[in-house]
Order: sequence, then structure tokens, then C-alpha cells
Amino acid sequence: MALGERGSLKAGEQLLVLGAAGGTGIAAIQVGKLLGARVVAAASTEEKRNFAASFGADAVVDYTKPDWRDALKDATGGHGADVIFDPVGGEVSLQAFRSIAWNGRHVVVGFAAGSIPALPFNLPLLKGGLLIGVDAAQIARREPDAQARVMTQLSAWLNDGRLTPVVGKVFAFDDFRAAFTTMQTRAALGKMVVRIGS
Repeated sequence: MALGERGSLKAGEQLLVLGAAGGTGIAAIQVGKLLGARVVAAASTEEKRNFAASFGADAVVDYTKPDWRDALKDATGGHGADVIFDPVGGEVSLQAFRSIAWNGRHVVVGFAAGSIPALPFNLPLLKGGLLIGVDAAQIARREPDAQARVMTQLSAWLNDGRLTPVVGKVFAFDDFRAAFTTMQTRAALGKMVVRIGS
């Protein structure tokens, strides 16, 4: 929904995926590649960046570095990101928007960093950019036709093996506290699963 329906991501465009090693980030990398985009994955550790690259990212950047926008500029050949997939929020979101390409689309899907940024209105004006929100919980009720299109496409990609759900770690139910700590400390790679029963 976020990339195709809302972000209007097209083949040949530059996609920046923030939080690229998380469950939604890894999915966004795969979907972006399936839609024909060139994908730049942004993540906070070398392990996470390597993980994102192993799932198809064309380039990686470390968004914890003060000059990460320079690295993004280099990674996109000076163009900037046509579409930004953003499950992170916080200061990194503001910096990402500052690196958006002309007529770019910044798609917000969550706030894993814990803080909700306030975007200065001059930035969309200067960049000709769009800020787009995607609340997956409301899509089925408000846009059932779009939901059906997306689910049909995702199912086809899953069935033919081109899209792979990425489970980073499975926790026993008794270890749910460790799973919660992993989530809180943003140490997860891919989706985490807590197994209930045997």
C-alpha cells in the first residue's frame, strides 16, 4: 500500500528505506525492487546494513552519522530520494525529507524512534514534495478496493517466491520479556515471532 498505491513508486526511481533492517523495512526493500526501483537502505549498525543489502538493497547508508545525507546524495547520484519509506520518525525523518528529490514522496508508516517530528512547511514548498501518511489499520475499511489490489499483488509475489517474509528470531512464549526488550532496543532483524504453544 505504502509504496505502490500511496507512494506511486515507479521503475527506475530512487527509494530510500529508513529502518531498513526491521520487519517493514525488509519488506519495503523487497517490494521496492519488485516495482523496479533502485533501493537505498538506511540503518543504524553495520549488521543491519549488511542484512538489508542481503535482501536486495542496492546501496546502504548509516543514518547515525552527521554527514549521512552526503552519503545518500552520493548513493543516488546527486538525485535524492524519489520515495522515502519511513517507519522511524524522529530527527532522521526531518533529515530524510531535506534529501528528497523534486516531486518526491515521503511516506510515513510509523514512529519506531518514539518521537513524532514536526515538518517545517517551507520544506515541501522548496522540494515540491509530498508528505503522505499510511495507516494500515484504516485501509481495509476506508479503501477496500485499494486493499484488494495490494493483497492480490502481494499474494502473487508470495506464491511465486519473489517476496519472502523475513523472520529474524523466534522466541518461546516464556521468553516474551526478551522479545519485548529486543523490540524496545531496536535490535531486531526482520520480524520477531513469539511462539505460543509447541
